[in-house]
Amino acid sequence: MDDGRQGGAAHQAHAKVGLRDIAEALGISQTAVSFAMNDKPGVSEETKRNVKAMARKLGWTPTYAAQALSSSKTMTVGFAPSRSADDYQTESFMLHFMAGAQLALSRKGYGLLFSPCTSLEEEMQVYRDWAKRKRVDAVILVDLRANDPRPRLVRDLGMTAVLAGGPDPDDIVPSLSIDDSTTMDSVLVHLSLLGHQRIAYLSGDPNLDYCMERTKAFESFTSTRGMGPLWVEFTDFDVNKAVSITQRLLAEEEPPTAFIFESETLAAASIRVITEVRIRQSQLPGNARGLAYPYNMPATVSFEDSFICESLYPSVTAVHRDAGEYGTLVAKLLLKSLAGRRVTGNRKILTPQLVIRESTRMASAN
Repeated sequence: MDDGRQGGAAHQAHAKVGLRDIAEALGISQTAVSFAMNDKPGVSEETKRNVKAMARKLGWTPTYAAQALSSSKTMTVGFAPSRSADDYQTESFMLHFMAGAQLALSRKGYGLLFSPCTSLEEEMQVYRDWAKRKRVDAVILVDLRANDPRPRLVRDLGMTAVLAGGPDPDDIVPSLSIDDSTTMDSVLVHLSLLGHQRIAYLSGDPNLDYCMERTKAFESFTSTRGMGPLWVEFTDFDVNKAVSITQRLLAEEEPPTAFIFESETLAAASIRVITEVRIRQSQLPGNARGLAYPYNMPATVSFEDSFICESLYPSVTAVHRDAGEYGTLVAKLLLKSLAGRRVTGNRKILTPQLVIRESTRMASAN
């Protein structure tokens, strides 16, 4: 006969364990338990150890609301990059970066609040709103610009922040950047060894720090080697603009024999146009004995690597960075700051690797 005692025991076993249960088990006050769980002064180290051991034994877990109320923390990190809507649909680097960041944050009980913006002004207003409402504990900044107002803004708002990229020239916000210093040289050495002298670089946004650094490296390398003619064109990461520029350059009397693209999406769209032009040229009677597609293609290199570069034909030589690992390391740096550890300066990590594929192996320097 079931007298209800079994059901009552089951209910008790599944009941939520609270601070009161821990206090009763140890014979101390609930306030002392609260202080111990939140590492506040007023209780001994021995009491803290005993409380935490009993909490584990009883299966106690903190509720989000109570934890936030007791610590004045939201356990949330804000991420509000300003990019076009198309970028979020086509660019894989940022998605992998966010996944890596969330992986590190979740291990410490933090969540990532993603609030995409379409302009720098909108992004800055988001930070003001977050600070006013105490919505997040910290923010991650990306895409450093020339004379960027964001580091100074988050400092004035009293927000903890870390910059993915940089470095911040005013050293206001600590940064962690991929060591891209020799990457453009690696690309150009590879192309020059294949015999390419006429090279076009279709960059991204001239306002972004890393685009200008790569442009300077391109110009420095090619001028010291006496290469040319050369082209540097800014696309603003607009695929249609990249296609238009590629078409114009292909119509030159001496067109580029190699193209370097800022991203894999720019490369993919432009390769389609290059392919159409080269196939038509292969079919002309006067070119019957010339190189046929795809061996008459100009060499192409992308500064971003993804499945797109592997899937295209010809597959695209690309600069590979582990975006997920990068996001994880940026988040870990931010967590150090949130834990009260002193975090300053600018660090460089994760030297990119040039992955050689068909787009430079099959192409010839004409």
